[in-house]
Amino acid sequence: MKLRTSIVAAALAGAVFLSGQVQAEPFRVGMECTYAPFNFKNTDGELVGYDVDVAKGVARIIGADLEFVCQEWDGMIPALLANKFDLVIASMSITEKRLEKMDFSSPYRFSIGQIVGSEKIDRKLFDDDGNPIPENFKGLKVGLERATTYTHWFEEVLPDADVLLYDSNEALYLDLRNGRTDIIMTNPMKAHLRFLSQEEGSGFKLIGPPVDEEKYFGIGVGIGLRQGQPELKSRLNAALKELINSGELESYALKYFPFKLHKDEWGS
Repeated sequence: MKLRTSIVAAALAGAVFLSGQVQAEPFRVGMECTYAPFNFKNTDGELVGYDVDVAKGVARIIGADLEFVCQEWDGMIPALLANKFDLVIASMSITEKRLEKMDFSSPYRFSIGQIVGSEKIDRKLFDDDGNPIPENFKGLKVGLERATTYTHWFEEVLPDADVLLYDSNEALYLDLRNGRTDIIMTNPMKAHLRFLSQEEGSGFKLIGPPVDEEKYFGIGVGIGLRQGQPELKSRLNAALKELINSGELESYALKYFPFKLHKDEWGS
């Protein structure tokens, strides 16, 4: 009876293998779903963007079946830690503060910030060396998305600034256009595509240099995961290296930008 049972089990396993129905490993991926061009829904309601392409590329390499979970930004880390999803692929910067609570893969995108404001602002916000001039920020209403690296930078570098916090990136642009804020800080690549290059961005511009202080903006954007998963982290890192070295990661960037968003040495 045991022999017969073993033969039947082996035959069933072989049939599943031959039919190509091997079940893929399931992964739930958290992202904001409103952060164009990195992760957002197009006019057909389909989730698209650079982060989405990265997620699908990694999933293909490691043999995973993805389920995307939309999550507001300020609840992203708590939701990961509460097992609402398994990975965060949402343009989240790798920072020391976040590493206290979670882990990250190697980076797959640069992480920088820049001020966006009206062309009518005539005050100088940065000196010739690219450092902010605190007194010149006084009286300006600054819009920032809640729980971001931009918020942390203002908290420590410009603590006296009049900051207004928002739950989404789209709300930042809305209040900037309506005059409820004077300036915002966000990703300049996204700002160019989503706002400044559009009709609604007429009369606004990037102000000052890109800010990329590693203390606040980290070494780049990575895939977030819960701590204590070294095997999964290793697989994610290997997949990202493959995407870099094959040129596929650059092709994702070129869908939206005229340049790549990673360093070639990240593939070594």
